[in-house]
Amino acid sequence: MPEPHHDSLGPSLWVIRFASLIRAGGPVLDLACGRGRHVGLLLERGHRVVALDRDAEALATLPKCAELEIIAADLEDGSPWPLAARRFAGIVVTNYLHRPLFPMILGALEPAGVLIYETFAAGNERFGRPRNPDHLLKPGELLELARGPCEVIAYEFIEVAVPRPAVVQRICARKLGGS
Repeated sequence: MPEPHHDSLGPSLWVIRFASLIRAGGPVLDLACGRGRHVGLLLERGHRVVALDRDAEALATLPKCAELEIIAADLEDGSPWPLAARRFAGIVVTNYLHRPLFPMILGALEPAGVLIYETFAAGNERFGRPRNPDHLLKPGELLELARGPCEVIAYEFIEVAVPRPAVVQRICARKLGGS
């Protein structure tokens, strides 16, 4: 079965594949969630979900329920990290890259928390947007990010074809320090 690419309407197969590794019932952060294509999946799996994005209009399309907290925040405007000392059993990030957030993302994972990250990588510029190197992961960059604080469960740096050609990196990693 061809894999839906990251900008299809449904959840990423990478996220679906590894979502079961997140502690049952644990809180999950969907960072830069846009219209929330992973929110429903995470809610269905029994998680309390924090959906964070700067686009208030996109966030307004999310369902209203007690298990979903919606936060409109610009993560790139120099404001403090909006989640303070909160910790998550899982963090999902797709199609988003702002390198200064890496320490906050890893710091927001609880011990044994699972990071599921998938975004564009170097080489994507030949297919279209994004083309700016600031918005493309360097080869092995997600592996370097996880090295030390996490154990890598799976990693890919691949070219995908559907629904449109792109180059992506994706990682699933578990933060060390927990059982």
